[in-house]
Amino acid sequence: MTHTARRIGRTLALVLPVVLVLSGTLAVTSVPWAGQSRETQLLTTSSQNVSVRATSRAPQDVLRDKLLTELQEKDPGVALTHLQRVVESRPSLAQHCMSIARALGQAAVDRFGPTRAQSYSKPVCDTSFAYGVAQRTQGS
Repeated sequence: MTHTARRIGRTLALVLPVVLVLSGTLAVTSVPWAGQSRETQLLTTSSQNVSVRATSRAPQDVLRDKLLTELQEKDPGVALTHLQRVVESRPSLAQHCMSIARALGQAAVDRFGPTRAQSYSKPVCDTSFAYGVAQRTQGS
C-alpha cells in the first residue's frame, strides 16, 4: 500500500506543476490587461475576420482625429486629458504627442477663439497646445 501511495505522490508531483503552469498561461492570455480595452479587443477580433485587407491608418492619425472630434463635442481640456492618458499608456505615441497637442490648440482657436482656447492650456506634451493656439492666433 505504501508503494502505491508513493507512486501516486510522485505522479502528482510531476503532473501538478505542469497543469498549474498551463492553466495559468491560459488564464493570463484571456485577461484584458491595462492598455487593452474591451473595444480594442473587439476591433482586433473583428479585423481578423475581414477577408479583404483595408488600408490602415497610423495610430497617431486615428488618435488625433478622435481627440479633435472630442474637442468639438466637449472641450479642449477633456481632449488634452485623454491625450495625456493615451501617451502614458502607449509610450510609442509619445513622439507624436506634440504635433497632436498643437493640432488641438489650433482647432481650439477655430472653435472657441484665442482667449478661451488659451484658458484650456495644460502642460501636456510641454507647451504644444499653447504653441498651436499662438500659431493659429498669429495666422488669423
